[in-house]
Amino acid sequence: MVEINGNTYTCGLIGNPVEHTMSPVIHNNLASATGENIVYVPFHVETGRLEAAVKGAFGLNILGMNVTVPYKSDVIPFLSDIDPLAQRIGAVNTLVRTENGYKGYNTDMPGLLRAMKHDGVSVEGEQIILLGAGGVARAVAMLLADNGAEKIIILNRTTEKAQKIADEVNEYTGKEIVEVKKLDEYKSLASDRKYLAVQATSVGMYPNVDEAVIEEDEFYNMIHTGYDLIFNPLETKFIKLCRKNGANGFHGYRMLLYQGVIAYELWTGDSVSDELAEQVYEKMLVAMNA
Repeated sequence: MVEINGNTYTCGLIGNPVEHTMSPVIHNNLASATGENIVYVPFHVETGRLEAAVKGAFGLNILGMNVTVPYKSDVIPFLSDIDPLAQRIGAVNTLVRTENGYKGYNTDMPGLLRAMKHDGVSVEGEQIILLGAGGVARAVAMLLADNGAEKIIILNRTTEKAQKIADEVNEYTGKEIVEVKKLDEYKSLASDRKYLAVQATSVGMYPNVDEAVIEEDEFYNMIHTGYDLIFNPLETKFIKLCRKNGANGFHGYRMLLYQGVIAYELWTGDSVSDELAEQVYEKMLVAMNA
């Protein structure tokens, strides 16, 4: 454990709520392992106090901050700069201190990509089913397009929000890479191939653990790998249905790990090895089950 003294830097998390966050487990263990004199703490920021929180953090010489719900988009006007990826996605989850204020980054999506790489899941050349059309799905669609997906099929209960995402990503890539279908229209997809599926809704999250966006075995027979961004529970009904029908199933806990790892690397300039990341992951699992 780092000894707190006059040279200790503070990093932290701003959000509402923050009481059940795993981020202190990630960052304080990374600091201890790498020898950085950093302490990481969560800050509960009430509605209406976000601007004051960001300015106050800068005034207090806080080295860096993570941002969680509901402030990932709301924080952008209070930044001195923003990374192009975060600008495209429209969401910031990491603030890095600069001379004039905080620069905003999105490490969620690079974290997802790094987690997929760890799990042996490739995006390049894949036809990918994306479940959902919220802010997370929009960010995932941008990530998949940026990393060589051949096609992205957004399945959603209604098509209006999904079509907006498709239009934005297609305009960004300059080609018709994204198409939209209603949930029950998955049956119209080509049945002579297997798809990578990313579950980007909150359906199945604790405590509603017996729910999945689509529950028919016919759908899961079309999938070779399912990736659920939910991490509580670790085995959602989506993942159970994937595995039941012969597909690989992965949860979002490693995405949570790696978004934190990348944020830590931005704050410190350190490079976190896969071995160290795995050690921290094991401590996250222990903390989750405590």
